[in-house]
Amino acid sequence: MTDHTVYEIDNSGIEPMSNTSNNTTFGEILAQRRQFLKGSLSTAVAAFMGTTLVACGGDDDKKKSNSSSSSSSSSSSTPASSSSSSSSSVAPLLGFTAIATNRNDTITVPTGYTATPFVPWGTPLTGSLPAYKADATNTGAEQEQQVGAHHDGVFFFPIDAKTTHTSSTEGLLVMNHEYIDEKLIHKNGPTLGATRPADEVRKEIAAHGVSVIHIRKNGSNWEVVTGSPFNRRVTSGTPMDIRGPAAGDAKLATKYSPNGTATRGTINNCGMGATPWNTYLTAEENWAGYFVNKDAAQAREHKRYGVSNKNGRYYWELADSGADEYVRFDATTKGATAIDDYRNEPNTFGWMVEIDPFDPEGRPQKRTALGRFGHEGVIFAPAVEGKPVVCYSGDDSQNEYIYKFVSAEPFHKATAGGWLLNTGTLYVAKFNADGTGEWLALDVTNSAFTAKAATAGVSFANQADLLINTRTAADLMGATKMDRPEWGAVHPTTGEVYFTLTNNTSRTELQIDAANPRANNTDGHIIRWREDADKTTFKWDIFLLGGNVGTVTGTGANAVTLTADNHFASPDGLLIDTRGVAWIQTDMSGNQQGTGPYGNNQMLAADPVTKQVKRFFVGPIDAEVTGVTVTPDLKTMFVNIQHPGDRSTPSTFTSSWPDGSGARPRSATVIVTKNDGGIIGT
Repeated sequence: MTDHTVYEIDNSGIEPMSNTSNNTTFGEILAQRRQFLKGSLSTAVAAFMGTTLVACGGDDDKKKSNSSSSSSSSSSSTPASSSSSSSSSVAPLLGFTAIATNRNDTITVPTGYTATPFVPWGTPLTGSLPAYKADATNTGAEQEQQVGAHHDGVFFFPIDAKTTHTSSTEGLLVMNHEYIDEKLIHKNGPTLGATRPADEVRKEIAAHGVSVIHIRKNGSNWEVVTGSPFNRRVTSGTPMDIRGPAAGDAKLATKYSPNGTATRGTINNCGMGATPWNTYLTAEENWAGYFVNKDAAQAREHKRYGVSNKNGRYYWELADSGADEYVRFDATTKGATAIDDYRNEPNTFGWMVEIDPFDPEGRPQKRTALGRFGHEGVIFAPAVEGKPVVCYSGDDSQNEYIYKFVSAEPFHKATAGGWLLNTGTLYVAKFNADGTGEWLALDVTNSAFTAKAATAGVSFANQADLLINTRTAADLMGATKMDRPEWGAVHPTTGEVYFTLTNNTSRTELQIDAANPRANNTDGHIIRWREDADKTTFKWDIFLLGGNVGTVTGTGANAVTLTADNHFASPDGLLIDTRGVAWIQTDMSGNQQGTGPYGNNQMLAADPVTKQVKRFFVGPIDAEVTGVTVTPDLKTMFVNIQHPGDRSTPSTFTSSWPDGSGARPRSATVIVTKNDGGIIGT
């Protein structure tokens, strides 16, 4: 008899906090922090509402009132360089009527818009095009040919991306599949016991990863181009190359790849990034939970990332076939050397993975120079001919950090490629209490770094060792512990960088600081900065605090007060489109959705200049609204819905979206269009 009580799957989707360093936030400026704590929250936050930032600065006589139902009546001042954006002679950036929160099992968009479900989990994509079975009895082999589960980060590459990059009627929709609902992916839930059926494990592995979907507009409808050579699944079992400084290091050597230059699969892919050369970077976020290491003393590159000493999240290591492709999830030392077992397998995860959607035969590349941690995604600053490539990434866990990578080689459009991400400098952010910040280099040859390491008695064999242990290196440099840094975006005209900080319930009153000003931060906030000319320092402020109606960011004329039209919690997904509209998505927990004042997860639109904010989209029950992309003409928006009904059981579904009528819920993409054929958000 199979024992269903011995094992319990942890499917929270949130990595346990593993930052136990003594890196006290802002310890070196404790006096300023104490001064910060003396005032009220609104007064304290106002002190950091960066009047030097382009989108925050300006003269009082340039402020304008706004009669919309959003919070813009208390918007920040208009910058001199952007005054035309909010001039009374120019139409507001956001022309739709805000929608209310709700707990409906459907998609809600403003009047004048249509939302259509598209490519849900199980959609036939490759090979023999096996149909989705509503009772979840598809096999592992069939799932390998179908669209994966738990849609997340997504990007639309126009079919002419390599040339003019203008097509809005045909392209490649590339998306992540972060994890699974183990209760729903199998007809009766997972079979748990001393072992697991190998085909269940195969199916779960196949449901993870990335889908490349060739789509084309047929009249007013979007369709999958059946049989296209571009249609592709990349899963947690797909062979991949390891590139950059860590490639070939002894700590990446395994039975599968003795020379440490290859691995199989990409796991727990959350956010993403599109490179200036039109490839897709998928982020490996909460990958550590998929492994187990029962060694008495775990290596720091396992322990600091939270590798379990009991079991993997889904017990893939217990597949009853004993096949090597499943055994590898057990990183316990078993053989005489590293190439006799998989003690180093977790070290081949936690990277950004580059996929060229236009090269269906190309092997994905893990780019180790960008660091190893819980990547939420990556965003690129606009590429400048002859200048280095610059990108940013957040480590999505409580009290972790924000990073920046600067390539060693300059960008040239004619020759640019993934090789630019193989050499360069990785930095970690420190946010000072006075609204300034600095980028701290993580480099074994940097004197500031080596001095810190020597003082702490910590050593790294080489740069590869540092990158494999990126979190430890960031700890040493005294980086600022953040409230779960997730998605980022760069404003197309101001160059400001925005990052969502989803929440952090572990932060105490003694740990709050200017950049993370609330203890037990259940609601999250959004931070932004503008790089100084030297690119090693920056000015920052808090753009928006999440919270209930009445939550205030800033004071006086610069204050923004949340209303019933825009209150929100747990900001996560983020996109700033080419018009400059910021699309903010939320990832509230099921409990927060069900019992709080916010309703289902949502997506808001914001004008970063005026700070006008309106609710544009509300998702179905128990779902995360995550991942958003638009066509070049801004007339089609693709929004991903993840894990609708995530509190379901195999026999009782809390949602039946998108199929309805009591059907098993499925993650899916939503196509949003304006009924008059216009630009989304106008």
